Amino acid sequence: LMRLISAFLKLIRWPNLLFIALTQILFRYFMLPFAYLYSEEAITPKINDTLFFYLMIASVCIAAAGYIINDYFDLNIDTVNKPRGLIIDRFIKRRWAIIWHIVLSSLGLALSLYIGYRLRNAYIPALNLLAIFLLWYYSAALKKKFLIGNVLISLLTAWVILVLTTAEFRFDIDASEGWKRLLKFSFIYAGFAFIISLIREVIKDMEDIRGDEKYKGRTMPIVWGIPVSKMFVAVWIIVLISAIIILLIYIVQLGWWLTAIYSLFFIILPLGWLLRELYAARVPGDFTKLSKAVKFVMLTGMISMIFFSMAI
Repeated sequence: LMRLISAFLKLIRWPNLLFIALTQILFRYFMLPFAYLYSEEAITPKINDTLFFYLMIASVCIAAAGYIINDYFDLNIDTVNKPRGLIIDRFIKRRWAIIWHIVLSSLGLALSLYIGYRLRNAYIPALNLLAIFLLWYYSAALKKKFLIGNVLISLLTAWVILVLTTAEFRFDIDASEGWKRLLKFSFIYAGFAFIISLIREVIKDMEDIRGDEKYKGRTMPIVWGIPVSKMFVAVWIIVLISAIIILLIYIVQLGWWLTAIYSLFFIILPLGWLLRELYAARVPGDFTKLSKAVKFVMLTGMISMIFFSMAI
């Protein structure tokens, strides 16, 4: 039984699910109050603790269902790329993988419908239903396509943050300073999540090139080759570093030195290290190391939300 539970947790990528939950907790309890703090309308977050918990569980369930269906469709490719990491057909039968996908997707959608009803917000269930469909479609058809699958996953990563902003949408005070500030911070962090996820997706494609080639994948490393794919990733890393430096200049002018120092040492410098190591990467193991490093930067990027509340 313990082996089965362990296999199931590995199948749903439990560390990634914890990261999703942590990202939403940080945004709800640090960025929302910070955005609304100086608002003349004395706004309080629209989504209360209970509804936030349901929204977080819905996000986690939808993501878990996406990981399951991804492994279901990737069984042949993973046999080449990660034979030791196979879960489906080794520990969990394919039929049960589909059942779990349906159960988790349905639970995520049911919670989204309830949240939408309570908040009088139809966008949350509609867009979460779209996310469920896109995760399935990505796994079934888009994953092996050139770039479009990478962009889709990056957009869904950004949605982890934007779903909370969507929950806060108000018709009555949509022009308020607090709402404008929330939108600004939402798009900064969603943009960061999109770019860092796109970087990681292409690095993973370079890591998995052997299996993708064998099963006629059309990913960027196959179509353009490893050197050009590395250049693509390098450009996005430079774009991200440049954008963060511009933000830091603004932050320093506001006197938020702690936020600036944290961002320099835990986001910009690791991205610089990533750029250097990317140039030297040659074999799948090198790209595995880079992928893990990108996850570290994703984590430190989200933790930076704490420092905005400390800057007040």
